[in-house]
Amino acid sequence: MRAPLFTSKAVRCVNAGVEALARAPRVGRVVGRSIAMISYVGRRSGRTFRTPVAYRRSGDELVIGVQFPDAKNWWRNFLGEGGPITVELDGADRTGHAVATRDGRGRVAVRVRLDPLPGKPD
Repeated sequence: MRAPLFTSKAVRCVNAGVEALARAPRVGRVVGRSIAMISYVGRRSGRTFRTPVAYRRSGDELVIGVQFPDAKNWWRNFLGEGGPITVELDGADRTGHAVATRDGRGRVAVRVRLDPLPGKPD
């Protein structure tokens, strides 16, 4: 039997390193243009999780491409109608609604519609 592609311990170490890099004073500004920390509550466990993701942004919409989706579970929390998500952008938490879809080729994308900022019109 093959060993899993990613072990939980290895993933935690890599995620901690990416988060530290994104928060670094000089490098963080550059890394933060394409890497964000997301927080969400697991549908079954009810636990809050936090993980770094690469994203593309257009206005108040983000697209998170999930690499190796069959080796990851986090995106499954957003299947169907999707669910709430918090994204750390430019040092501030933004809430929104995320929906995950898988295309015919097996690629997974999580689309996030950010909630309007307080005091700003829709």
